[in-house]
Amino acid sequence: MFDARRMLEDIRGWVEIETPTSARDNLLQLLAQVEDCFRRLGARTRRIPGRDGLADHLLVESPWGEADQPGVLILSHLDTVHPIGTLSSRLPFRVEGDRAFGPGIYDMKGGAYLGLAAFRAIVEAGSRTPLPLRWLFVSDEEIGSPTSRPAIEEEGRRAKYVLVTEPARDGGKCVTSRKGVARFTLRIHGRPAHAGARHADGRSAIRELAHQILELEGLTDYARGITVNVGLVQGGTAVNVIPAYAEARVDLRIPDQEAAEIYIPRIRQRRPHIEGVRIEVEGGLDRPPFEKTAATEALFQHARALAREIGFVLEDSATGGGSDGNFLAADRPVLDGLGVDGAGAHTYEEHLLISSLVPRGRLLCRLMETLA
Repeated sequence: MFDARRMLEDIRGWVEIETPTSARDNLLQLLAQVEDCFRRLGARTRRIPGRDGLADHLLVESPWGEADQPGVLILSHLDTVHPIGTLSSRLPFRVEGDRAFGPGIYDMKGGAYLGLAAFRAIVEAGSRTPLPLRWLFVSDEEIGSPTSRPAIEEEGRRAKYVLVTEPARDGGKCVTSRKGVARFTLRIHGRPAHAGARHADGRSAIRELAHQILELEGLTDYARGITVNVGLVQGGTAVNVIPAYAEARVDLRIPDQEAAEIYIPRIRQRRPHIEGVRIEVEGGLDRPPFEKTAATEALFQHARALAREIGFVLEDSATGGGSDGNFLAADRPVLDGLGVDGAGAHTYEEHLLISSLVPRGRLLCRLMETLA
């Protein structure tokens, strides 16, 4: 019931609708296509309206199971990081040997499609699963899931197990822990002055920001798995004016809640180096740490046994990137990285391995059939 050629052709159709998070109309087009595929298989669907200019999200439910019955939740996202035009210029769909290239094909349209393929196999076999199946396809994961998080948490409360179709890591490994993600905006308010005639009267916001950047990035501790990155900076008005304002966006990754409680206050409680300068810090924890629990380890071992029956070895790993699984991992077993194998996420070399489609699809199907 799994045919790699058919699977790849279907995935190509999804990839060729370019869906950066900001492309609301394109995302709605792809959501409609995904919704139609599930409805044809008898599933129930419901749109969750988007807001703040972003696209809708899609909830899909198997035709069996009661609304209040704990089930299996499959989390997927349809948005990508690649801007419109990437398909026609930098990353056209193409096949080179075992690799199929395209924007978002690995992260994570290939994995999102596997959820549909697994359901199709179950329906075409005339069977049903012990627990109800629910899919949540969201449209804003790549920007931190600001509008889909309430739906993710709501569906999480009905979930006995959570399966996340983010791409596999390092040659096919699934993911059993992820770092937490915190984001901050640092705003520096200085005092303007003429850079030549009244230089001493000014208080440079950019100079203060330079001090802050060195301090912030100095918090990085590779041994503890803690990283701080100042990824965006801006400030000033003209080269001959002491800059009165500067701003930076900061990314913090932490392995556990203990680190979050230590490092988030260190970033929020910034003190100026230059007298007369004022600092504002906005932001906090975006995604909590996804720490491996005993329940997640048991779920992984179950998946590992199923993979062995299918004919491949499944290993697990930790990763620094966050996913929607982070929101739910503290209270229930979450197995992440169940999507396609490949490499090059967020780059112009993004690709999936065609040879991974069938075994990964079968694994997802067998998890749906055996979780009870």
